[in-house]
Amino acid sequence: MKKLIRSVNVLKRSALKSVIDKKIVEFKKLGIEPAPELFKELCFCILTANFNAERGIKIQKELGENFLEDKEIELALRLKKAGHRFPNTRAKYIVEARKHKNILKDVIKSIGNQSELRDYLVKKIKGIGYKECSHFLRNIGFDDCAIIDFHIVDILREHNLIKPVKTMSKKTYLHIESILKQLAKKLGLTLAELDLYLWYLETGKVLK
Repeated sequence: MKKLIRSVNVLKRSALKSVIDKKIVEFKKLGIEPAPELFKELCFCILTANFNAERGIKIQKELGENFLEDKEIELALRLKKAGHRFPNTRAKYIVEARKHKNILKDVIKSIGNQSELRDYLVKKIKGIGYKECSHFLRNIGFDDCAIIDFHIVDILREHNLIKPVKTMSKKTYLHIESILKQLAKKLGLTLAELDLYLWYLETGKVLK
């Protein structure tokens, strides 16, 4: 863990810090946007499951309002044309998730605990697991949920902080999240900030 802490501390002293600080501010601003904007961000996170994040961002920008209005078959065709790997399944999940669109903001406000909120959303919304839900919550301004994708798993494995992961069960996810919380505490970062630093270490990019 010491080597990884040193690597992140170097980045914290670089120009990258201002980039990440700006990104965190953007996330918090999105969190106070109207319900349709929150729903579009949820759709982005549904799209990124087993898919490329950069391409997901591109599709989100292209489709925008279509997430709110298209019929399932129309949305599936748009996703297919845009190059999504699972257009039919993702279109189905997004259309089904619309029943939560207008109450999403109220639900988020009413459940104060981030862990409880994540559990609730994972249970209620098809197409998102702990990773996708953590991604959504981070992108709308929450800072205490870890986004554990293969990039994060790889970097933790490289530093011998976790063993090889065969399946990402809830138990495994929460175990890895507890390790990331320890790391974040030692670095004086939130989990939201730490994710961006680790993603940069692994990919050389800051996305969302």
